[in-house]
Amino acid sequence: MREKGKEKETDVESGSRAVKETVRQRLLAGAADLFSRKGYAATTVRELVTLAGVTKPVLYYYFKSKEGIYLELMQEAFAKADQLLDSSLEEAGSAEQKLRHLCLQAFSLFLENIKAVRVMYSIYYGPPQGAPFFDFDAYHMKFRQAVRQLIEEGMQREEFRRGDAEGLTWLVLGAINVAMEVQLGSPEIRMGKEDLTRVLDLIFQRVLLSRPKEEGL
Repeated sequence: MREKGKEKETDVESGSRAVKETVRQRLLAGAADLFSRKGYAATTVRELVTLAGVTKPVLYYYFKSKEGIYLELMQEAFAKADQLLDSSLEEAGSAEQKLRHLCLQAFSLFLENIKAVRVMYSIYYGPPQGAPFFDFDAYHMKFRQAVRQLIEEGMQREEFRRGDAEGLTWLVLGAINVAMEVQLGSPEIRMGKEDLTRVLDLIFQRVLLSRPKEEGL
């Protein structure tokens, strides 16, 4: 008799699209949890399938291997980030509105995918774990370029003071990175979205805006 909750490969192949997506997401969620807690190298395929409630052939059906599920986990998270970057640059509104939206939505996306981010940090900054290569730098560069593009747009529209666009880009990125790293390393400090909003308010009011708004307006 089959263990309750264990899907076989034949079940997956014949199942509906909704069932397949549910199984796939269970595997990805379990991988994010195990990789973030134990590390990529220390996590086994057996642990991945046990946590997801599936069999090894099911994991192989979707991802081929542990390397495959790791790459899919990273690609899914960064695909969402790419979509956010593209939409932020194309949306209507002032440069200030677009830059605020980009910063706050990027932070929200980070919080939604914090386990995957922990995995990324451990792979990028930690000792080698045998994980397949993933180009994290390409995303960081694209995010930095998007922030700079919006700052330069604000200067051209005379919304922002003219100045060192590169330095101002790092100032904005620094605020976001501090908020993210507090969540990763010191969550007890509780720097959340409202706190990041306050920091961004200071940056816009005291540094970026060419005509700072009156307080209380």
